[in-house]
Amino acid sequence: MDIEKLSLGALKRMSIEDYKSIKKLDYDIVVDNVRSGQNIGSFFRTADAFAANKIYLSGISPLPPNKEVLKTALGATESVMWTHFEDNERLIGYLQENNIKIIVVEQTNQSIKLNDFIPEVGLKYALVFGNEVDGVSDVFIKNADLCVEIPQIGTKHSLNVSVCAGIVMWHMYNCLKAI
Repeated sequence: MDIEKLSLGALKRMSIEDYKSIKKLDYDIVVDNVRSGQNIGSFFRTADAFAANKIYLSGISPLPPNKEVLKTALGATESVMWTHFEDNERLIGYLQENNIKIIVVEQTNQSIKLNDFIPEVGLKYALVFGNEVDGVSDVFIKNADLCVEIPQIGTKHSLNVSVCAGIVMWHMYNCLKAI
């Protein structure tokens, strides 16, 4: 077998302008007080890869043009729409007013397994990812339409928040891309 890695040219990447013009999938990302700029940059790259509609950065989350965010995002801060809310309650109000279902990604006593969550056609979703130490804020959990978690084995039962986001966005992409 003569396998070769594809060159950047062979990948046929679309331009930022072309990417901005394509229809995105019906899910947004909420980054709830994530403190690492590198994690934030990773959210942007993954949202770009899996056609997330928008990113909401809340609280202490570093904002572009933070150096760490830009280094990890590799330009995705230019292709993915984003906004910042300092206050989670205002963000929750905005999401609810716009009929966006709040899906908290957290281990709770009522979480369902990610693979059991199949998004409904025509609904809009906001996937909420929490702080590296404390997880998703209680105010989001109390206002959630649903809590999902990634089934895991092993001793940690936790993933880096940007790794978790990658798995969940991949799931959403697979569920929604054919719709």
